[in-house]
Amino acid sequence: MDNQEQSLFDQFPDEFSRVQEKREGINNPRDRQLLTILRDEREKNLSPYAFHTKDSRGRRFDEEPCLVRSPFERDTGRIIYCQAFRRLRHKTQVFFNAKNDHICSRLEHVIYVKYIATTIARALNLNLDLVEAIALGHDLGHAPFGHTGEKMLESCAQKYDPDIIFRHEFQSLRVIDLLERRANGNPGGLNLAFEVRDGIVSHCGETYSEYMISPFRDKPSEILNDPKTALHSLPATLEGCVVRIADKIAYIGRDIEDACEAGIMEFEDIPAAIQSQLGTNNSQIINTLVSDLIHNSLDKDEVRLSDEAGQAMKELLEENVARIYRSEKIRRYENSVKNSLEGLFEALMGAMTDREKTARSMNPVFQGLIKFISEYPDKNTSDVQMVVDYIAGMTDSFATTCYENIYWI
Repeated sequence: MDNQEQSLFDQFPDEFSRVQEKREGINNPRDRQLLTILRDEREKNLSPYAFHTKDSRGRRFDEEPCLVRSPFERDTGRIIYCQAFRRLRHKTQVFFNAKNDHICSRLEHVIYVKYIATTIARALNLNLDLVEAIALGHDLGHAPFGHTGEKMLESCAQKYDPDIIFRHEFQSLRVIDLLERRANGNPGGLNLAFEVRDGIVSHCGETYSEYMISPFRDKPSEILNDPKTALHSLPATLEGCVVRIADKIAYIGRDIEDACEAGIMEFEDIPAAIQSQLGTNNSQIINTLVSDLIHNSLDKDEVRLSDEAGQAMKELLEENVARIYRSEKIRRYENSVKNSLEGLFEALMGAMTDREKTARSMNPVFQGLIKFISEYPDKNTSDVQMVVDYIAGMTDSFATTCYENIYWI
């Protein structure tokens, strides 16, 4: 009888002879040993470039391991159950506070990234649990109103503190390390594994010319503590590199679909040379890029597109910038967003100067601010940073409502 026909108890008799037979649900030595062996066996045949769970640098705060889930599976659960993840369904991808149900939200984008990244990772035989956790958590720190909100929030903050940097990648790390808390009240936010935290803060997909990514395997852990270095470093794992490039693949054609809904452009407007290289709709574009990436990345310690596909993707992204992100309709939206966020930021900073007076206010915006401050986990944080964190957590609709509650008479 070969190994495939034997039970694990038969294959590893010495291991199981050392554990007690007494059962206490799943929390007993025999079951723990079996589950550990199963997990290790699953990862034995991964690519030599895949990250093995047992090699994790661990969490910021030590915890007892889960009896059933691997550390990365556990992190996925913490991400999808947190409030920041829930709010993504009402945050902008491209079009602000959209009333059209067919316009992509930030949550849908995250799901697309997760699907594309795990498709690539499965083909390359990488660690799917790690890819899934990074992909689902990569945009937790996005401000309301997408990248326009991101830029405006940083601009407002720097009027008070020029050293503040706001990027959604690093804000995502603040969310999981500080702002989100688990029900048990333990410190360390969601206390995710290093590899997940690293993949999230290093995921930036806005470098249009980048189509070859190799992992920074010897990356010092302390880099994650400094936004100036964290934001410009490559992921420490190949799985993180997959999510980074999947981010671009996920939005490049989907943004055009939204632009079609908004009457800004059509797929037919894409230059013929790009259509010939990538395809004429979102499905074809994704299929072309994913297939090309897998073909050129198999059995390599990098993820990369061919030069032809990489150049075509860059050119299509530049077309999206010119035709969508800088379109007159988007510019009109941006003017409205800038006014709303600037007014909201100034009002909240004013409220911070006299917290006792603010606490007596009947305005729900200021009541919410006082509640947020009272529950803030780091009392040494500056007023500016707390206001940034408060606004960054808002959805498009809530930020708009807050502005109206303060300024409308």
